[in-house]
Amino acid sequence: MPLLPSTAAAAAAALPRLRLRLPLPPRHCPQPLAPLRRAPHHSSPHPRLLPLAAALPPPPPEELPPSQATGLVAASQANFMRVIVDAAAPGLEHHRGSDLLCVVRALLKKIRRRVLVGDRVLVGAVDWADRRGMIEDVFERRSEVADPPVANVDRLVVLFSLDQPRPEPATLTRFLVEAESTGIPFVLVFNKAELVDEQTITYWRDRLKSWGYDPLFLSVDQQSGFSALEEMLEGQTTVVVGPSGVGKSSLINALRHNQNISEEDPIHKLLEQNSKWFGEQRVGTVSKKSGKGKHTTRHVSLLPVAGGGFLADTPGFNQPSLLKVTKQSLAETFPEIRKMLKENEPSKCLFNDCVHLGEHGCVVKGDWERYPYYLQMLDEIKIRETIQLRTFGTKREGDVSELREARKWSAEYFAFSFRAIFNLLWFNGFTI
Repeated sequence: MPLLPSTAAAAAAALPRLRLRLPLPPRHCPQPLAPLRRAPHHSSPHPRLLPLAAALPPPPPEELPPSQATGLVAASQANFMRVIVDAAAPGLEHHRGSDLLCVVRALLKKIRRRVLVGDRVLVGAVDWADRRGMIEDVFERRSEVADPPVANVDRLVVLFSLDQPRPEPATLTRFLVEAESTGIPFVLVFNKAELVDEQTITYWRDRLKSWGYDPLFLSVDQQSGFSALEEMLEGQTTVVVGPSGVGKSSLINALRHNQNISEEDPIHKLLEQNSKWFGEQRVGTVSKKSGKGKHTTRHVSLLPVAGGGFLADTPGFNQPSLLKVTKQSLAETFPEIRKMLKENEPSKCLFNDCVHLGEHGCVVKGDWERYPYYLQMLDEIKIRETIQLRTFGTKREGDVSELREARKWSAEYFAFSFRAIFNLLWFNGFTI
């Protein structure tokens, strides 16, 4: 029956006597779960705890039980990750180099511990027959690239093409700024040298030298110019980034085909297992309408090379986000500004927070080619930081991510509180 005014007043008066204790909304972001020991499903569990394991190195093989292994996350797609086994328990060494199809433990998702391609992980509940398991822990990271998300990267390859599609200075500058902001060594490479004449190659070499870079020029189709690049990438985990259609997958296929795989090589086991992960990367064509590349690679994957090391093929994107770059750190990503500041030593800008806009006392002049791109990106970052400051009360991207999670949790809390009160009224026979 409908809730009458007198009945509603009686229900409201009855609520305090029920002494329903609802949790108060948190003032800050909820704290992570307390460290939990892994369930003792074996005789000698690994002693590392959650969430502290991210600061610890992988354990030695003799500490691992038969149902656990350590390995490298080589690919991620949907809710599954492919892990290459680094170490297993004594007596199971023959599984080293094989791949396991894994899911991520639910507790890692609850404490927002993200598992990235390139992470060293602890895999539990391993089924060696079906080659399946569950990622239980993530170990320490040496480095991390945000766009695309890859961990433990040793070197970046910023790949562009000289034609089909032609390089755009603004897009090239954004990729270089993104690479500079990571702090990871990188090399700039231009592909499709066979499509242009020597004069065009000389033009781009001289132009980029004025920017502060010494690029490499090669041709994947003609298999030329690989020697210098192969020496740089030997034994390292390398991420290849660049716009769509410049030949990232083709370059990786060419670099891997140039090497002979011996039977003693650990990745020879993947070849024997006919692993799809070991196969060639799919290659697309350039759009005839726009002259730009089509999106062929859909997810990040690490591909092994003979003699050690991995190559990461990544989806192409034309506009790096620059989320890790602030208006104070943007100047550090331009070699031209670093050169001018070094040449004027010991003199410095008059103000410590100078952003080099031609202010009084600034030693950085605006007579260099990429200065308009610098101003454009500086305005973009200022707008982004202003929006973040008004919306979240902070400019730091890491704090913004945490506050987004906190707001999401608060919304879930109020929804829960409303449902609790509604269920209480319904349980006592009231209807609205």
